Amino acid sequence: MSNRKIKLIVFAVLSNCLITSCEGAFDIHPYDVNIKGETGINARQIAAIEKQFTNKDTLRVAFISDTHLWLSDARDQVADVNKRHVDFVVHCGDLTDTSTSKEFEWSRDILLDLKVPFVALIGNHDFLGTGDQAYEVMYGPMDFSFIASRVKFVCLNTNATEYDYLAAVPNFDFMEEEMVKNTSLFDRTILVMHAPPYSDQFNNNVCKAFRRYLDFFPGLMFCVYGHNHSDAVSDIYHDGLIFYGIDCAQHRNYRIFTITPDGYEVEHITY
Repeated sequence: MSNRKIKLIVFAVLSNCLITSCEGAFDIHPYDVNIKGETGINARQIAAIEKQFTNKDTLRVAFISDTHLWLSDARDQVADVNKRHVDFVVHCGDLTDTSTSKEFEWSRDILLDLKVPFVALIGNHDFLGTGDQAYEVMYGPMDFSFIASRVKFVCLNTNATEYDYLAAVPNFDFMEEEMVKNTSLFDRTILVMHAPPYSDQFNNNVCKAFRRYLDFFPGLMFCVYGHNHSDAVSDIYHDGLIFYGIDCAQHRNYRIFTITPDGYEVEHITY
């Protein structure tokens, strides 16, 4: 067989491979938003949470955050949470490091090993490239809420820097809606976000307005955030409202909140 024929055969094989995408052999682009596996996760998980815990007196909720590409630490974290008899888990964002579709899939598959329902917020690292689109495909809207045991969990996108401050982040219209939506079903509120007020990602021009809005949520108990890669308990506004910072997976700790009709308790968990 001539060299020319050999070259033509090789070219034909490679061309066919590229046309058919050679499933498993090539990635078209790391930011192609071609998510493989489970999508629309938050809506299904919220449905499970609201069905299971509508009338439960006491909730045990694990808050984790910032798993990035510390995948082995994240797996260990999930294994530890599975031993703690929690009702559900809230991930406070930064599921990825550079927002590629593969990273979203890797972190999702780790979280799917949880034995209880979970929801995940979007972090600033999850915006890189087309990350916000990948997040919406995999998890759903970037602002969302749910109710368990008459407590409304309001989960906010606070990554204003990723929009160059041109978008409604935080979304005050969404917050206003959540203050009055389904008020017959909840008496207390917990606010969850990725970047806290006065951080590098928050729109700090509206920090005072944001705090004022929080006063209108029925029975606001506390706020929870991630982003800073540190375990923290702080009175950010010096007015008694406590913000709990959830550490990153690499530092191998997280928090569990036990919420009762009379209040709540917090455990700092190391693993």
